[in-house]
Amino acid sequence: MQFKHPEILYFLFLLIVPILVHLFQFRRFKKEYFTNVQFLAALSVQTRKNSKIKKWLLLGSRLLFIAFIIFAFAQPYFKAKDNANATNEMYIILDNSFSMQAKGKKGELLRRSVQELLENTPENVNFSLITNSESYWNTDIKSIQNSLQNLKYSALPFQLDQLMAKVKSHKSAFKKDIVIITDAVGLDKKQLKNIDKNDIPYFIIPKAEQKNNVAVDSVSIHETLDDFYEISVELSNHGEDFKPVPIAVYNKNKLIAKTLVNFETKKKSILFTIPKQDFHGYVSITDNGLEYDNILYFSISKTKKINIISIGEPEKSNFLSRIYTADEFNFSNSPISSLDYNGLEKQDVIILNELDEIPQALQITLKSFVEKGGNLVLIPSAKNAVTNINSFLTNFGSVQFNYLENTEKLISKINFNHPLFAAVFENKITNFQYPKTNASFKITSSSPAALYNDDQTPFLISLSRPISAVYVFSAPINILNSNFQQSPLIVPTFYKMATSNQKNAVTALTIGNSNPYFADVLLSKDAILSVKNPTEQFIPIQQILNNKVKLTFNDYPVQAGNFEIYNQKTAVENISFNYSRTESNLAAANENILSDYKIINSIATVFDTLQTDRTDNQIWKWFVIFALLFLSIEMAILKFLK
Repeated sequence: MQFKHPEILYFLFLLIVPILVHLFQFRRFKKEYFTNVQFLAALSVQTRKNSKIKKWLLLGSRLLFIAFIIFAFAQPYFKAKDNANATNEMYIILDNSFSMQAKGKKGELLRRSVQELLENTPENVNFSLITNSESYWNTDIKSIQNSLQNLKYSALPFQLDQLMAKVKSHKSAFKKDIVIITDAVGLDKKQLKNIDKNDIPYFIIPKAEQKNNVAVDSVSIHETLDDFYEISVELSNHGEDFKPVPIAVYNKNKLIAKTLVNFETKKKSILFTIPKQDFHGYVSITDNGLEYDNILYFSISKTKKINIISIGEPEKSNFLSRIYTADEFNFSNSPISSLDYNGLEKQDVIILNELDEIPQALQITLKSFVEKGGNLVLIPSAKNAVTNINSFLTNFGSVQFNYLENTEKLISKINFNHPLFAAVFENKITNFQYPKTNASFKITSSSPAALYNDDQTPFLISLSRPISAVYVFSAPINILNSNFQQSPLIVPTFYKMATSNQKNAVTALTIGNSNPYFADVLLSKDAILSVKNPTEQFIPIQQILNNKVKLTFNDYPVQAGNFEIYNQKTAVENISFNYSRTESNLAAANENILSDYKIINSIATVFDTLQTDRTDNQIWKWFVIFALLFLSIEMAILKFLK
């Protein structure tokens, strides 16, 4: 037992006062003699013994009364079990990602969690609330009541490590109690590393009753006909026992096609035929699972021809003119001696086709070209000096040419996981006719190879660039050195190198993806592009690159939908944004990794636990009660004890 005001205990010296009073009141009995005592027989006689007992009882009751009063004013208490953390600050992390749309026993997980916060958080408790998209620092439940009731789902997936970093950045001298409310979808051990050992986390895991969900994953052009596009819609189902799902395609809210989908497998591709024209619409399904992934917005613009120039001898570029046909490409060839440097900035792809030397002026121009989003393809010449090639390639990445090997090699391995060959082959080909080279450079690079020789050395590598692509061959591919031009690989390889960094015919961007987007528009230096639709408008980060503008959207827009890019008041391009599908699989809830942490049933339990464990047990009221009790005893003694 401890005292809040122990200095008051000095008043216990006052106990000597009633003791002195009682001592002075003690008197000895004197004998009185009477001639006749027979008349006193009927009187009530108080004996010496009874008088002493009464006085001692009065003394005891008065001493105890005074002592208990003094103890009561000293405010005795028993120290709380968790008293060391009584000054902790409260932080609440609330997951408002789309997986919290799932329904539990009492409705949507997020709405129910918000309701529990409003009902069970004490009004006198200060705390900070952090969600995927919002932060409320040093507030109370009344101040943020309206904000919580209007809290929207966030396009950002729940990343506990990032939210914990926000909590850490809020500097404080006190330890922290952190209540984390999440369904644990997508939670992994890496996200738990940011939890400070000195802080005390409490996890509340609301659980979904229904985990079946169907999502619209992507839309792509499967085939281009004269007057129609055949689009492929990719669907995925998460769960078991799915009923047929209705699916429809809309263009500007006008129904174009509709059908019913039966799921025999986890993934399903549905083909639709739509008119070959500008398309600005969406695919929609009707599903009883999550709502956010039931719609995928997409746009199709008229395909613009890609400008390609090959720099080299004309006779070595004949095969390129057969690949880059006039219906999709504006292809030209120029010898290095008559090259128009000013025209290079208008190109989308530049191919260095076996130049014996790369002039310094061209190196500077090509470095700027790649930095502004252009694709570059290098086919080396056997006569090219290694030092000349290496000095040029240092502008783009880690790759080094060593020496020319006059050894025949077979090009025998395709890296099907390489971005260059994504969606090119329906099946992995292992028995194709291997092309060969008679001489090739030995090169070293940390970048992945798209094609390998039979000795596992790279034949074609790509250097990773933020907004462009640089492809490097290790050998000349003229008909004297290689039969690669006659190989079935030649067409898909060069076609994909030309189109890998160009806009796909289908535009369906993901909110939160930092990859840049290139708008084909010529702007003056002071002009600014904006993106808007009827409900939302924002200005993206932008950079003017010759006849294009590089746009970076980061976490914008807030809501998925079809938008238009505006140059002042003129719409220049359609664009569509969608939510990431990372929250679609409700079976990905991973609460098993939380076995080392406290898992609480509800927010009410958290506050009850903290109240019980961190509140001192005040017992001064009991001392007041006992003081009154002994005061009553004293009064009873005086009244009834004769």
